[in-house]
Amino acid sequence: MDDELRERVEAAGEAAALFNALKHGNDPDVGAIMGPLMGENPDFRPHGDEIPGVVAPVVNRVAGMDEAERRERLGELAPDKLAELDADEEEDERVLPDLPNAEEGEVVMRAAPNPNGPWHVGHARMPAVIGTYKERYDGEFICRFDDTDPETKRPDLDAYDAILEDIEYLGFEPDRVLRASDRLETYYDHARDLIDAGGAYTCSCSGDGFSELKNAGEACPHREKDAETVHEEFSAMVNGEFSAGEMVLRVRTDIEHKNPALRDWVAFRMIDTPHPREAAADYRCWPMLDFQSGVDDHLTGVTHIIRGIDLQDSAKRQRFVYDYFDWEYPEVLHWGHVQVDEYDVKLSTSTIKELIETGELTGWDDPRAPTIRSMRRRGIRGQALVDSMTELGMSTSDVDLAMSSVYANNRDLVDDEANRYFLVRDRDDAPAVELPVVDGDAPAPAAGHPPLHPDHDDRGDREVPAGRIAIESPDLPSEGERVWLKGYGCVRHEGDELVFVDADIDVVREGDVDVVHWAPAEEGLDTLLRTVSGDVRGIAEPALAEVDPDTVVQFVRVGFARIDGFDPEATDEPDGPGGSEDLLAYYAHP
Repeated sequence: MDDELRERVEAAGEAAALFNALKHGNDPDVGAIMGPLMGENPDFRPHGDEIPGVVAPVVNRVAGMDEAERRERLGELAPDKLAELDADEEEDERVLPDLPNAEEGEVVMRAAPNPNGPWHVGHARMPAVIGTYKERYDGEFICRFDDTDPETKRPDLDAYDAILEDIEYLGFEPDRVLRASDRLETYYDHARDLIDAGGAYTCSCSGDGFSELKNAGEACPHREKDAETVHEEFSAMVNGEFSAGEMVLRVRTDIEHKNPALRDWVAFRMIDTPHPREAAADYRCWPMLDFQSGVDDHLTGVTHIIRGIDLQDSAKRQRFVYDYFDWEYPEVLHWGHVQVDEYDVKLSTSTIKELIETGELTGWDDPRAPTIRSMRRRGIRGQALVDSMTELGMSTSDVDLAMSSVYANNRDLVDDEANRYFLVRDRDDAPAVELPVVDGDAPAPAAGHPPLHPDHDDRGDREVPAGRIAIESPDLPSEGERVWLKGYGCVRHEGDELVFVDADIDVVREGDVDVVHWAPAEEGLDTLLRTVSGDVRGIAEPALAEVDPDTVVQFVRVGFARIDGFDPEATDEPDGPGGSEDLLAYYAHP
């Protein structure tokens, strides 16, 4: 990198750090500014490996400034950025389009999860959007568990409550909760009515045999059975007198329809595997999703349906049933799939379940798992996820959810209440360094007193013992150079010691020394920080022992984290640390 480019990177990095610090009211972090910095300066990208090292000292200088100094400096470097911060523009909260033909107080929408496991992050989109529309129109939110496939998408008995907990975490409460497996008799009654209307017939063709006929636009030999025979055979299906594959009930549509997928589709089939719910274990005749869902949407008064663009044929199939019964079909909105970045694990319930069963993940709340439970344990607010999902809008194209947007929304929610603490990480590539702080030009204070929150003097400060301290090795200055220990003062590196210089903050404001965090090496808490990338050990300041579990804090220059607990056994998990740490925390984001 030549000198001219270096100067540009330093200037742009300083502006980004100042903007980030002023926007979020905390010290900037190299990781937090890299995305905007590279996005706004495409010519920096070929030097991506070098840039963090160039901007790190600049970020440290910004960390040593107070708010007034930051505002003044940003006004010098990037007045447009300062104007952006100061602009009092009312944000448009209605990022979702209005529903077609929607009336206040009359909108009824449903989320219809398959309870085959707790929800991954992508599942949050449906309740986030439905819940938002419910609030907009003073409508109704139904959660209906579509659990009528006890074999290929076998329900997980724990998932029913887990999904309701996920909906609650997102900030919503369904007005009604239904389980399709409780409603078999209702579906049977409507099947009988459909038979009477001439809209259904029983078929014993093999799957391959019917497929050949269907694709050729030819009717199967069972299509013209009389209603009495169809009723008899359907009753035999309900009574479990057939095995899987021996008999189905088909909806009579148009055998020459231009879309073969709509030709005489299956409404009921036989399944030999018992349902895991005791109340449904004796049933063997099960409705297909298009029949069950279509009947339920009508009976529960659903006015608007949201479904994936890949499910367009569902509405077309269901309209045949609606036409037989002279029902009005709900409004339908389609959207594309959500793709989530950051995670190495595929966004799939079955994949996550398999990784848990093989021990590669410790559970549904493992921080490496792209699940809602994991986000909750990491201390990410449900509202942050809801805001990010609704910001995606209703595009029929596939959309990308950048986790950085979730983190930015969450930062806005937690920053003001999250107290600050020090955690010195002891990483393989950057081990912690322990050195004593000794008297120098002035007596070395026995402790540092950094504030609990830089914007809330009323919260007071923490006492951090400063006899022998630990700092991260990249923060250790060269021999003879100085560094500012946050909340303590300026020290100089001499041999195996840090010599106290003074507590005059001017050395930082003049840009002569970097500002770093630290922790007491002996009185500190052995800490395990669980992250999306894996476990990180370190030493945290002792004041954290007074913090209640489930509290979100900010580890200075590291990021936000949720305190999980202090019981050493809490870390004794498969592939875990072995249970020796004093403190377990889950990393949320920068």
